[in-house]
Amino acid sequence: MAPRLPALAKSAHALPVPEVSKRFGTSLNLGLTDAEARQRRARIGPNAIAATRRAGKLTLLLHQLASPVVYLLAAAGGLSFFFGDWQEAAAVIAVLVVNTALGFFTELKAVRSVEGLRALGTHSARVRRDGHARVLAAEDLVPGDIVLIEGGDAVPADIRLIEASNLGADESTLTGESVPVDKSAEPVAEDARHAERASMLFRGTLVTRGSGTGVVVATGTRTELGGVSRLVEQATPDTSPLERRLERLSSQMVWVVLAIATILAGLGVATGKDFRLMTEAGIALAVAAIPEGLPIVATLALARGMWRMVRRNALIERLSAVETLGATTVILTDKTGTLTENRMTVQQLSLPSGDLDGPRPGSDLPPEAERLLRVAVLCNDASLGPGPDLGSGDPMEQALLRAGRSVGLDRAALLRDQPLVRKHAFEAATRMMATVHAVGPRHMVAIKGAPEAVLAASRRASDGARDRPLDEAARELWRRRVEDLCARGLRVIACAERMVADPGSPPFEQLAFLGLVGLEDPARKDVPEAVAACRGAGIRAVMVTGDHAVTARSIALAVGLAGPELRVAEGIPATGLADGLENVAVFARVSPAEKLALVRAYQEKGEVVAMTGDGVNDAPALKQADIGIAMGRRGTDVAREAAAMILLDDAFPTIVGAIREGRVIFDNIRRFVTYLLACNLSEVMVVGLAVMSTLPLPILPLQILYLNLVTDVLPAFALAMGDGQDDILRRPPRNPKEPILGRAQWMRIALHAGLMTATTFGSLAVAEFWLTLDRASVVTVTFLTLAFAQLWQIFNMRASGSKPFRNEVTGNAWVWAALLVCTALLVGPAHLPPIGAVLGLVPLDRTSWALVLSASLAPLLVVQLGTLAAGAFRPSISGGCPT
Repeated sequence: MAPRLPALAKSAHALPVPEVSKRFGTSLNLGLTDAEARQRRARIGPNAIAATRRAGKLTLLLHQLASPVVYLLAAAGGLSFFFGDWQEAAAVIAVLVVNTALGFFTELKAVRSVEGLRALGTHSARVRRDGHARVLAAEDLVPGDIVLIEGGDAVPADIRLIEASNLGADESTLTGESVPVDKSAEPVAEDARHAERASMLFRGTLVTRGSGTGVVVATGTRTELGGVSRLVEQATPDTSPLERRLERLSSQMVWVVLAIATILAGLGVATGKDFRLMTEAGIALAVAAIPEGLPIVATLALARGMWRMVRRNALIERLSAVETLGATTVILTDKTGTLTENRMTVQQLSLPSGDLDGPRPGSDLPPEAERLLRVAVLCNDASLGPGPDLGSGDPMEQALLRAGRSVGLDRAALLRDQPLVRKHAFEAATRMMATVHAVGPRHMVAIKGAPEAVLAASRRASDGARDRPLDEAARELWRRRVEDLCARGLRVIACAERMVADPGSPPFEQLAFLGLVGLEDPARKDVPEAVAACRGAGIRAVMVTGDHAVTARSIALAVGLAGPELRVAEGIPATGLADGLENVAVFARVSPAEKLALVRAYQEKGEVVAMTGDGVNDAPALKQADIGIAMGRRGTDVAREAAAMILLDDAFPTIVGAIREGRVIFDNIRRFVTYLLACNLSEVMVVGLAVMSTLPLPILPLQILYLNLVTDVLPAFALAMGDGQDDILRRPPRNPKEPILGRAQWMRIALHAGLMTATTFGSLAVAEFWLTLDRASVVTVTFLTLAFAQLWQIFNMRASGSKPFRNEVTGNAWVWAALLVCTALLVGPAHLPPIGAVLGLVPLDRTSWALVLSASLAPLLVVQLGTLAAGAFRPSISGGCPT
């Protein structure tokens, strides 16, 4: 009979390890089988807690109905009913329905896109199934799974520890205790408080150091985290500063426009115009002038841009990062896996008796080389799968395992002869790792780590046949050998061993130094081009690594960070960071604390800093940076939690691609905001001038509503979908304090709106006084002139340095689709009597159509000719909109 798993979790902390294995029906060495895991998941459910609620369709619909635009449309419909104009009332209701539907479906698409992006950021866990270590989605864990935990992991479930090596966890999210808690595999009292259950790791907490193995005892809502309702109901929607600024702009314009509409309606009545007509005109004008689509289209633009980044392996964790990306001026990048391929191979063994090439399958190794590799394989946390790409763990440790396996040193077989007794996880303080193995009545300690740290702890060098004293002169010779290997671009680690009687003896004392291992991690072939793109975009790329300075210099030269004269700083200079930052291309041997100091130093100089990191201790620097970038493949959960962006492929070119996309998104938003406000302002000016000059209204209230419906949403949406300029990375970063609409954008809005207003009144005058058309035809000509002038306005949104006929707007297929649909919606009503009668539109003859087309094209031609003339007298400046 299957164990009642959920009920067992309550007392797991007090059970001895063998009893935990028995009660949860699992093997500590093999884990569960896939079949058993599937059965348990089907019975218990996924390991998920609904920390954020999915936005419901009803909620989104009610959000549309809470808009000031809806209130104004409802008021217009109510007035029409009051005055007995049933046809116009029905038309207003139809506009209200269509406007609400457009807002609803647009916001639904944007919200679902962002929710889909959030789903990509789910955590994974390293699990032992069927005797093999695998990486699975945390959601797939079930009670009884054997989970392997390391420093930097977010705990994916409630886990009873069965092994622990220097393990500590930050449980502040659960217990409020700010100091990391030491963990062990020993049972504790059954009535122990949660903060005292040292044998347990709880879901949602973070492992700060060490490593361990444990049995999953509770998943999903049955975990301690799942029982804390305030955490389950957490998380308000994430909005970016850019979205909040757009919402404020929309809110401010609502009140300004309402005041203007009220004044204009009052002036119209005062000058003798019909009260009902002017009241409806005032309401329609307010609806037309309010850019209600700004926040929704902006969210859609952000969501689409974020999906484009995901397709390029950059996952945005916080929307605020999108806006900041385009302003980045400095990238502080790690070396391993970011500038290099992170595909390590053992290329060199440096032994007391001399150097050897790296082992190859079938090659014979001398005893001292085999002894060195044996220690490198035993002192290891990685695992190899049946295929070349199926292993898990640190790529460097996987490379050591592959090198050992190639000469018959398989870790599983070695552990059968030399069982693992204790493990001392790698720590930044010691820069070494150790494992303790039983060898007969004694114990062998296998050590690997940074060469300088291992050398400092060693007292002799051993080649297997004899031991030699390791004095300072001998250490200096080894340091030179380290530098020689580093000069070849190799990453170097040292190995040592020690025989002890007590497995609890201090591991890093009186070591026998065995030699060095040189691993090759070649530079990525696509990095030099990306570094050059950074340089062209006004962005400095600076390598910040814990590796040896000579290795870092070699890779920096290979990827083109600087020329042969590049300056390499080892750690933070003794003189501090106040001066000379601009002259350093590589910071080597940098500690996590120094990374944080570097980020602050660049920020104090006014730089916008993007910082990469993967470890627990990188979290402070990632949080401090303007854009914290965590590694998706080798990064810890702690680093991912602190970061604003995750590189799914850990590659430097992905950062550059994300910066480009950030610039494109900002330009697109600025472009469609400028377009919308220019169109809306032209409608305000047309009606306002007519009222103040006592002229008849050139367009009717329902026509204003229909025009707002047609020319606002689709063209703005099309501009938001643009792919950006080809040369967008050949211009300097923008000032992060630069507003969406600066002085230049407001001047363009006023200019374009003024031109559209002038041509609208011009077509009105020609139609009435030259062509002597009837009133209905005059209104139709005026309406279509303003409508098509707004459509052609989309081509004025090209950048000033772009070509008139081949640019980011004309090359946008969405723009042409929007123009085609909008043209059909503008031309169709006049030829469909029922709709034409409601809107007050009639069919036009060829002469009238010639007037509409020539007048509506005039603003476009004036702006384009002015842009060309300006470009002839000054250098063109690329930008999101024409200057």
